[in-house]
Amino acid sequence: MTLAEAVTAPSIDEAFLHNPYPAYQAWREEGAMLWSDEFFGGAWLLTRHADVEAALRDPALSAQRTGGWVMAAAQQGRAELRPFQSLFARAMLFLDAPDHGRLRQILMPAFRPDALAQMQAWMDVTVAERVLALDGPFDFMAQIARPLPARVIGRLMNVDPALDATFMRWCDDIAVFIGAAQPEHAQLLRAQRSLLEMTAYFERELLPWRRQHLGDDLVSRLLQAEAQGQIESSLELLAQCAMLLFAGYETTRNLLGNGLHALLSHPGQWRLLCQQPELAGNAVRELLRFDSPVQWTGRRATRAMTLCGQAVQRGDLILPLIGSANRDSARHSNPDALQIDRANPGALSFGSGAHICIGAALTQMETQAVLRALAVHKPGLQLDGVPLRNRNPLYRGLAALPLRVA
Repeated sequence: MTLAEAVTAPSIDEAFLHNPYPAYQAWREEGAMLWSDEFFGGAWLLTRHADVEAALRDPALSAQRTGGWVMAAAQQGRAELRPFQSLFARAMLFLDAPDHGRLRQILMPAFRPDALAQMQAWMDVTVAERVLALDGPFDFMAQIARPLPARVIGRLMNVDPALDATFMRWCDDIAVFIGAAQPEHAQLLRAQRSLLEMTAYFERELLPWRRQHLGDDLVSRLLQAEAQGQIESSLELLAQCAMLLFAGYETTRNLLGNGLHALLSHPGQWRLLCQQPELAGNAVRELLRFDSPVQWTGRRATRAMTLCGQAVQRGDLILPLIGSANRDSARHSNPDALQIDRANPGALSFGSGAHICIGAALTQMETQAVLRALAVHKPGLQLDGVPLRNRNPLYRGLAALPLRVA
């Protein structure tokens, strides 16, 4: 099959931004892999669970994909964006073996269950305080879903709490660029400005101080690796700091918003959680499947190959559609139903294979803590108006979630 003969996916429209799942179903029915001009100037979309999972595990599909993506939004040549691209390209998220494994080995011990367990008591107290303070009409995103993940990852990195609002703004600008299917030049410039401000904070303030006062936080772990020669350059060090701060915040805030909105939109499921708060862990896994905070990821073909019967050229962009895979009836029975006691949710929302999200356990721990606290202390929680979507097709989430306590 040639590109001209390939099945073409429909465009991203307002209906897709509001609810992409009907479109995903239609795409799965059209074919396992579709071509779309709507994504980054042209990309192959993998629509079905088995193919998405296989692509995430395929070493012939490279995570190194930032160059053409960043430069496609440029207007004044490469020099304008060299600082941004240099940092962006060295983040662990966009690296292949052996660099990816080297950096992952440095950071992974901090995200193991035994290490995270040391935060559990602090997190439970912090969440309970914030939940008990909720009263009257309020915006869940402003009161819980945004500030809590910011403080959690900030604590892990020893970032000054006074800077939480600033780094949330930095992350917002970066998320808008990364999440745009066709990034605009202005979005790119805002993302570059925020990324450079973020890394300047690390370079000029936090890293020099932490070098003199090493602790058990993530930044100290990176500095110790640098001293041992495991971090290859100051650029690589800064890129990991920025990646951790961004990723630790973005996914969790969207999971919290999407998850609570889904539960309150299905009152029977919310009542079940309130009756059985011990279901919080399974509920989080089901909410990840039902409305993933990350809708796709990207890979580049490292050689000419055949995927799903389609000839793919070296350098072609492949987008495994995680949101679509999570609703595939070939993998999940009754996939459009929210069932927090589902036996095996099995979401691909954190990826699969070598690049599975390093902070998955932390995100789930935070979300479980919030859902348990709300179910126990605020069982009368209700929607209080129309939620406001963030209109980001990749990082699907809410800008506002108005609620009240009955």
